[in-house]
Amino acid sequence: MNDSSYPAPGKLNLMLRVVGRRADGYHLLQTVLRFIDYGDTLRFRVREDGVIARANEVAGVPAGDDLAIRAARLLKQAAGTRFGADITLEKRLPLGGGLGGGSSDAATTLLALNRLWGTALSRERLLELAAALGADVPAFVFGENALAEGIGERLTPLHLAPAWYLVLVPPVAVPTARIFAHPELKRDSKAIKIQRFSVEQAGNDLEPIVCREYPEVARHLAWLKQRAPAWVTGSGSCVFAAFATEAAAREVWAKVPAGMRGFIAEGLPRHPLRDLAH
Repeated sequence: MNDSSYPAPGKLNLMLRVVGRRADGYHLLQTVLRFIDYGDTLRFRVREDGVIARANEVAGVPAGDDLAIRAARLLKQAAGTRFGADITLEKRLPLGGGLGGGSSDAATTLLALNRLWGTALSRERLLELAAALGADVPAFVFGENALAEGIGERLTPLHLAPAWYLVLVPPVAVPTARIFAHPELKRDSKAIKIQRFSVEQAGNDLEPIVCREYPEVARHLAWLKQRAPAWVTGSGSCVFAAFATEAAAREVWAKVPAGMRGFIAEGLPRHPLRDLAH
């Protein structure tokens, strides 16, 4: 990894429970987050003039909505640095896919520019900035596979067994806010104690609503479930199944019908940029 090119890995929600709702409307969650070795790539060129700009066009992500740009501006303001940056975003993670793309891009920006600008903010301070950008961003800055609770800000590291994942990408983008606003969403799951995650604890409270509202997600999930235990990640649209070996994942991948898109990814033991902050 050279000094200017940094990975923004995707994540899978191996379990997601909605355990309540705060007075301000935010949902209280309990979720197990796993990083995977498939994601976006960001490149940074430090500017002396203080300007923060995106150096390329990204389909579906106007620069004004880009979480990486917002993260860079927030870090610049918090650190009081005179530097700026040109940011190139290579997008692989699908928009509205439940793989954490925008959040991961934001976290990688915070971690990378904190190093490149020499601002040396602590991980604790970066986590505060991350929370201001979105509920999933702190998990990526935290850098460990984790149990996330509250609105995503309470993070407990989890050791997860090695695994390979087959991820299918339905041709729809699912807006998270729409799923969480659905009147029939189950919001009273019982929080469970997790010291060590097992597949028996898997499941996703958002899945029934996502599958009802988006038939393409339901179709992809049904196909995958015929071959392995499978779930929706996040609020969709992507669905995934876990395998003990790459060969087992590829065996199912070889049977995917024409027209269904997806990829195989290895579960990571930790975020690849974990050591960039202390």
